[in-house]
Amino acid sequence: MELIHIDRDVVVCIKPPRVLSTDEPGGMPDLIREALGDPNANIRTVHRLDRVVSGLMVFARTNKSASELSRQIREGEFDKEYVAVLHGCPEAEKGTLKDLLLRNKPERKTYVVQEPGKDVQEAILNYEVLSRTEDLSKVRIELVTGRTHQIRAQFSSRNLHLVGDRKYGSTEEDCEIALWSHKIAFNHPYTKQRMEFTMEPPDIYPWTEA
Repeated sequence: MELIHIDRDVVVCIKPPRVLSTDEPGGMPDLIREALGDPNANIRTVHRLDRVVSGLMVFARTNKSASELSRQIREGEFDKEYVAVLHGCPEAEKGTLKDLLLRNKPERKTYVVQEPGKDVQEAILNYEVLSRTEDLSKVRIELVTGRTHQIRAQFSSRNLHLVGDRKYGSTEEDCEIALWSHKIAFNHPYTKQRMEFTMEPPDIYPWTEA
C-alpha cells in the first residue's frame, strides 16, 4: 500500500488492482488501516475505482471530512483525470464522448443505448490523445459524469477497447487493465486549500508501448 499524503482529515494513496474500494475485508479501508498500524482507524470511502482499476484515491479520516468530500463530488468541485491505453486510436486528437448508459446489474456490465428509459443515465467524458503507435494509443480522460464502468463502456462501444479489459471485449492479454487514476484534485475538507495529486502509471506493459 503506497500512501502519498496523510493528515488528520484525509489519506491519499495508490489503489492496487483487484482490490475493492469499499470497506470490507481486504478492501481499501482495511489495507489503509493496516498501513497506518491502527485497526480501528476511521477510514471512509468517498469515491470508487472499479475493482480492476488502479491509481490515485482519497479517503476521509473523519465523518465530517467524508461528508464534505462527498458534497464536492456531487457539486462538481472534485476533479478526476485518468489515462488509458486503447486498441486503436480515436479519429479526433481530442474530443468529448456523450452517451446514454444502461447498467445491467445481473451481468455487472454497462451498455451504451440509443434511447432514454428507466435507469438510463447520460455519460460525458473529455479525452485527448497523448501518444500512439500503429496499434495502440494512450489517452488522457477527464470525467464529467461518474457512471459505473463509464470509460470502459464508452470507448469499447466505439471499438476502442482498453488493453487488458476482457470484460468489455479486449483480446486476451496477460496484463492488468490499462486504466489508471492519474490525477485527483479537491478542496481540503478542513483547511479549504486546493489539493492536487498526480501520479504516472507503472513503467510496465502496456504503458511502455503506447
